[in-house]
Amino acid sequence: MPVKIVVVDDNSFLIKTVKEKLSFFEDLFCKYTAIQGEDLLEKLEKDHLVDLILMDIEMPQLNGIEATAHVKKKYPQIKIIMLTVFDNDEHIFKAIKAGADGYLLKDINAQDLHDGILDTMNGGAAMNPSIALKTLKLLREPMELEDGNCQEEITLTKREIDVLEQLSKGLSYIQISDNLLISSGTVRKHIENIYKKLQVHNKLEAVQKAKNNKLI
Repeated sequence: MPVKIVVVDDNSFLIKTVKEKLSFFEDLFCKYTAIQGEDLLEKLEKDHLVDLILMDIEMPQLNGIEATAHVKKKYPQIKIIMLTVFDNDEHIFKAIKAGADGYLLKDINAQDLHDGILDTMNGGAAMNPSIALKTLKLLREPMELEDGNCQEEITLTKREIDVLEQLSKGLSYIQISDNLLISSGTVRKHIENIYKKLQVHNKLEAVQKAKNNKLI
């Protein structure tokens, strides 16, 4: 089954460009497009059976970061990759906080976009090198750095900590299941429990919060 994708951008030329890149691959399928956040939410109300959204950031009425937060709240199973011309720290940080699963630049070539989508669907986080470096910097020096004395009381099982440590190394669900000798479904369940206990939406937030609270 091909990955069902929605492309969201207020620029019709850029939508066409992204759709052309997706069309090279039989395992990717653009189900529909939206021209801004409100348009996306209305279309999801009618059809939310999609796997992944490629989301622009700068859009009128409801921008990509706000739309991401709305989508993740109502449809947490849908993966979201920010596809944008911007790679500034503030946008990356806000996108991660909103629950984005990846962050790629619009000038990415078709093959790298394809690989990033499949990696994200397998539990990875699609990021081009410059953004990955900025993200690491944000994780080391969070813009909302919590006081060390304000650590929360969070209890994770030993197995959940094992999974979280593997996640922190950037491994996919499949790699984690191989390393820990458990099924990828079990890995997914552990990660759901970790997200719930840590009150986060994605693995970058989970790793950051776990480090802040000295869990890993």
